Amino acid sequence: MVVLENSKLVKEYTVSTSKNPPSCVADSFGTPSGLHTIADKIGADAPEGMVFKGRVATGELYTEVSEEDAARSLITSRILRMRGLEPGKNSGPGCDTYDRYVYIHGTNKEELIGQPASAGCVQLRNREMIELFERVEAGDLVWIR
Repeated sequence: MVVLENSKLVKEYTVSTSKNPPSCVADSFGTPSGLHTIADKIGADAPEGMVFKGRVATGELYTEVSEEDAARSLITSRILRMRGLEPGKNSGPGCDTYDRYVYIHGTNKEELIGQPASAGCVQLRNREMIELFERVEAGDLVWIR
């Protein structure tokens, strides 16, 4: 992932995307392509490693969850919820990124960053997710290819 400001590269992050092939189709669990916007910023005051369920902080850090929960890929630290901007591709019935709950977020599986690992989201290391969260604003554009 790269961050551009005024058409200049200012930061680069290694990320993980979906284990499944890229896809904009609902229930495909593929990372959607195309132009998106950051619709919602969630978790601004949460500590690093906070676990989110249903976009709400659980009150537990990923280091504190049960073994069963820790075995899954969790949503941690911060959430940038995306909205697709291309009708019929990543916006609208059967393909809507926002309705699919596709996020950019931290993960408890940091060792998997750099390889396909998610159910459609874009995952970053927690510290980098917090850094990115502080750098971007709702309404900023995201292009996934």
